[in-house]
Amino acid sequence: MALQALIWDVDGTLVDNEERHRQAFNEAFAAADLAWHWDQATYHDLLGVTGGRERIARYVRAVDPARAASPDFDAFVRRLHADKTRRFGHLLEAGVTLRPGVARLFAEARAAGLALAIATTTSRINVERLFERTLGRATLDGFRIVASGEDVTAKKPAPDLYRVALSGLGLAAGACLAIEDTALGLQAARGAGVPTLITISRYSADEEFSGALAVLDSLGEPDRPARALQGDLHGRTCVDLDLLRCWHSENNK
Repeated sequence: MALQALIWDVDGTLVDNEERHRQAFNEAFAAADLAWHWDQATYHDLLGVTGGRERIARYVRAVDPARAASPDFDAFVRRLHADKTRRFGHLLEAGVTLRPGVARLFAEARAAGLALAIATTTSRINVERLFERTLGRATLDGFRIVASGEDVTAKKPAPDLYRVALSGLGLAAGACLAIEDTALGLQAARGAGVPTLITISRYSADEEFSGALAVLDSLGEPDRPARALQGDLHGRTCVDLDLLRCWHSENNK
């Protein structure tokens, strides 16, 4: 089955921006007079839970079970997460840069007639802000579907987001290729039957990626070569559509 679409994760894959998320969480905690601070080690552990609201809830249940048992706990989490999302948007205004190779592969895919989709646990507004501050909102409008955290109840590693993306694309899983940065994302994509390429990010370098087409440090650029941690770049310095088609074809044998 020929490759017809690329499905992209966002946080860590398009932009290595988890540190901005961590900063926004901590700013929201401080503004709410909460004596909580997520250092990098704590945040690394919490990334095992997908979704910002879910992350907050998991943390509160561990450090403040009385608050977690209160009748207004869900509303508290929603308010706190809404403030975090607002603060994250302000942090993006200071500038954000796409990871190497992302913009190039977007352009190559569009030129070749491949469909583009997004499957992310982050909120739709965060996706929109990211594109507005990088390639422009018109680029996002060129994606056939944006499946975000609001679209499902079960987030990654559940395959639900990928099933929403596949439905929006109108394609079989075997006609698509996912690009992710975490083991949870890999599990979600593979659970929906979508072959997956991994480009590790700041917080995912130590994870296990069995079943990935390849594991790279980035998609690379001609002047900034990609490095394969798992798989074969077939002599290339960066990932292009021909290489994606090669990996996709090998997966379908």
